[in-house]
Amino acid sequence: MQRSRNDVWVGLFVFLGAVAVLFLSLKAANLLTWNFKADYEISAKFDNIGGLKSGAAVKSAGVVVGRVKKIEFDGESFQAKVSLALQSEHAFPKDSSLKILTSGLLGEQYLDVTPGADEKNLVAGDRIGSTQSAVILENLISQFLFSQADKTAVKDQ
Repeated sequence: MQRSRNDVWVGLFVFLGAVAVLFLSLKAANLLTWNFKADYEISAKFDNIGGLKSGAAVKSAGVVVGRVKKIEFDGESFQAKVSLALQSEHAFPKDSSLKILTSGLLGEQYLDVTPGADEKNLVAGDRIGSTQSAVILENLISQFLFSQADKTAVKDQ
């Protein structure tokens, strides 16, 4: 009787440990977000979103104010359409702009909202027109190499 009672407690402890490890790994991978506050959805189009993923943070002044809800390809404009869920307690002017930034040198990408000066605020269903695409490291390296090659070619002439 005592042995089976100990087995139940050990089994319960192992189960709770496995649930805790699963919770922490999902939280660390930014795949688990709980938000009980109301939010409103807006959208924006980008020429290149780089490595931006669904669930990525939307920040303003370094503070998380929302999450990327959905990313789609718009076949008409050949751009990426990004849907954002912003917390309703944060109201941004209609002329605000979005840019894709990276945390650290090789960290995850997030959206940064720069507030504008318009008196009217964004509401659900609005679209932000002023966007700046992600900086692609490979493109910067190739531009640098081509500019160096052009300088060398001009010197040789």
